[in-house]
Amino acid sequence: DEPAGIRSAILNQCLTKIGTGRFFVVKPKRRAFLIGGIAVLATTLIIPLQASAAKRLVFGGGPAGGTFQVVANAIQVYDPVKASKDYRVKAQSSAGSVENLRKVNQGKMDFGVVYSGHVYLGREGRLKNDTQKYEDVMAVAYLYGAPAQLVVRKGSGIESSKDLVGKKVGVGNAGSGAFANCELFFTHMGIWDKIERNAMGYNDAAAAFGNNQLDAFWLFTAFPSGAVIMAAQTNDIELVDLGKEAEASGFYDAYPYFSRLSVPPNTYKGVDSETPSFQDSALWVANAKVSADVVYDLLSKIYTDEGLAHMRQQKKTFKEMSVETGVNGIVTPLHPGAERFWKEKGLL
Repeated sequence: DEPAGIRSAILNQCLTKIGTGRFFVVKPKRRAFLIGGIAVLATTLIIPLQASAAKRLVFGGGPAGGTFQVVANAIQVYDPVKASKDYRVKAQSSAGSVENLRKVNQGKMDFGVVYSGHVYLGREGRLKNDTQKYEDVMAVAYLYGAPAQLVVRKGSGIESSKDLVGKKVGVGNAGSGAFANCELFFTHMGIWDKIERNAMGYNDAAAAFGNNQLDAFWLFTAFPSGAVIMAAQTNDIELVDLGKEAEASGFYDAYPYFSRLSVPPNTYKGVDSETPSFQDSALWVANAKVSADVVYDLLSKIYTDEGLAHMRQQKKTFKEMSVETGVNGIVTPLHPGAERFWKEKGLL
C-alpha cells in the first residue's frame, strides 16, 4: 500500500545494499528484472502476513460420525464468518465433550461443543475421577438435545441395560461425552464393570456391530445418527427402552440436568415404535478469555434467519436451533458476549 515512489526506493535499496554494508552494481536491464522479481516475492510475503493478522480461533468438534464435528465445521465454513477481518474460525476434531471441556478451560481451544451436564459437573469439580474445577468454560448457546441410544440386534433378547451383563458393548470414544454418560448411566444401573467394554467411535462401533464383533453399542447424539443408519443396513436392529430404566432407578433425581424424550417411530429402518430415552443439551461454549465482542459477533452471524438456515442445511438436527431456544438447558454462567446478545433478544 506504499506510494509508488517509496516502493521504488525500497526496492532499489534491496538491490544495492547488502546486510554487511557492502554495495554492488547492477546493470539497468538486470536491475529491472530483479525489481520485478523482488516485487513478486514481496507480494507473496505480505499476503500471508495480512491474513495472519486475523486472530485464529480453534473450535473443538468431535469424532467422525458425530454431530459435534458438524457444528464446528458448519460455523467454520459459513461465509459471513469467513469474511471477518478480525478472526478466523478453525474447526478441530476431538474425542468429544469431556476433551473439549478440558481444552477450552486450558485455552487450547477457544470454543467447543460440550454437554450441559459436563459443564455443570466440571464447574463443580464432580466429574468422574476428576475433582478439578473447570471454571473458565462459559456457555454461549444451546444447540440441540442429544439423547442416549442403545442399539441391539432384533431378537437378541436384550431388552434392558441389565441384559448386557457379559456382553460386548461399544461405549463411545474415551474422552467423549458418549463414553462419560455411558459410564454414568451403566454405573448407576450397576453393570459398568460387568460388561466387556469397547471404547470406539460411532462409525467404528457400527462397523464392528455389523461384523458381529459387538452385541450392542451406545450412542449419545442427535437422531437420526448416521452410525445407526449404517448398522440398520447390515442387521435388523432394535433400540432399548432406556427411559423406563431411568425412571424406575431414580436416575433423574440423581442427575437433574437430564430430561425425558423419545426417539420417534421410523427414525431408523425397522424400528417402527417410539423408544423412550433421556437427553442432555449440547452447548456451544467458550473460554472465559475470548473477547466478548468476538462472541457477540459470532452469535450475531449464526443466529439470523440466514445463519440458522445454513446450519440446518448441514444437518437436520439443527432444526432445534433458534433465537427462542438460545439459552435452553444452560444452568451455568454465560460468557459476557453471549449474555449481552441474549439480553438484547429478550431471553434473560
